[in-house]
Amino acid sequence: MFGSVNFQIAKTHLLSKPKQTLIAMLGVTFGIGMYILMISFMQGFNEFLEDTLLSSTPDVRLFNDIKTDYSHSILDEVFDTSKVINVVYHPKPKDINPNLRNSQRIIDDLKKDERVIAVSPQLSTQVFYVSGPVQINGSLTGVSILEESRLTGLSEKMKTGKIENLLTIDNGILMGHGLANKLNVKVGDIVTLATPKGTAMRFRVVGTFQFGIGSLDNIKSYVNVSKVQQLLGKDNQYITDISMKLKNYDDATIVAKEFAGRYGYTADDWKTANASAMVSILIRNVMTFVVSFTLLVVAGFGIYNIMSMTIQNKLKDIAILKAQGFSGSDIRQIFLTESVTIGVCGAVMGLLLGFLMSSGVYSLPFPKNDFISITHFPVTFHWYHYAFGVWFGIVTTLFAGLMPSIKAGKIDPVAILRG
Repeated sequence: MFGSVNFQIAKTHLLSKPKQTLIAMLGVTFGIGMYILMISFMQGFNEFLEDTLLSSTPDVRLFNDIKTDYSHSILDEVFDTSKVINVVYHPKPKDINPNLRNSQRIIDDLKKDERVIAVSPQLSTQVFYVSGPVQINGSLTGVSILEESRLTGLSEKMKTGKIENLLTIDNGILMGHGLANKLNVKVGDIVTLATPKGTAMRFRVVGTFQFGIGSLDNIKSYVNVSKVQQLLGKDNQYITDISMKLKNYDDATIVAKEFAGRYGYTADDWKTANASAMVSILIRNVMTFVVSFTLLVVAGFGIYNIMSMTIQNKLKDIAILKAQGFSGSDIRQIFLTESVTIGVCGAVMGLLLGFLMSSGVYSLPFPKNDFISITHFPVTFHWYHYAFGVWFGIVTTLFAGLMPSIKAGKIDPVAILRG
């Protein structure tokens, strides 16, 4: 009966005190705007960190986890330890090879798995980099460079040179950008690499890369796997690691367990390899959502206070409306309409404000450094963040106006008119 009239009354209430209405809308606007900014920035930073970890860490890594156990001796098999005590002085442990046996068969089998899109056999060793008077301890990884590029996107992380140079130049080496700077070498220079056992080889720098992780860029280099085998004096089947990239990296934990049981070697997934970083990402996500939720709730309480004050100031209007035949449900509808209108308008303005602030942060140049490969602050623009902001803004203001509107609907007009 009074449906259209109710909306007209709600409109009149909102426009009769524009400052009060604007303040209420701004409470929602700034709450949602700051929510969009915070969630976009923190999510962008976490995605950048996760992408960096994924590019530098294989989804699944298969390797031979060496475990030394000197608690037993061959004497235990000769003499009964229940009758005599065997004492071995200065035991000499046997040489343990960390290589994967039947590596080629495992690689061929992995390439047939539909879940695996890239397989990179590797041979890693600790080396000393020598360039003139400079000597630096680091790591050397022998790879099939094209497979490694598919695995880590190495071609996109090259600072100088190209990964293809490793295939065309004999004894070529790709060095981390930070490592090359420490050695003061550039493309075309010669460096000497020595192993802890004393063997050494000379390599020509054919390119430098930067993952954006100092612990890699400052110590790591790539060469062809055959060169590391030659440096270590091993045969062409000697492989210590097999790294894999999956179609769905979320399946890494399950796939790693399956491969470990199938091949009898240790298999680590990328989450296990970066456990500490994953914990920090989780903590940041929780903090982001807690702070964002708090901002929205505070905005909702602001609406609640304003709606309560509005009802308190319009008690006589409510009494007159009821005296003219308006029911309690009509009164609730009027004030709920005002609350939702404030929520919708505030939410829309909040989305625009959040987008503008996020775009402003995204356009800021990131300070240059040798540790993180990034040109601007990481910010995401996911649609579901904006959808959630609108939904939460409307729902919050709806509930914020619900209690005052119910209170307004129960007001006794006779008591008000009597004073």
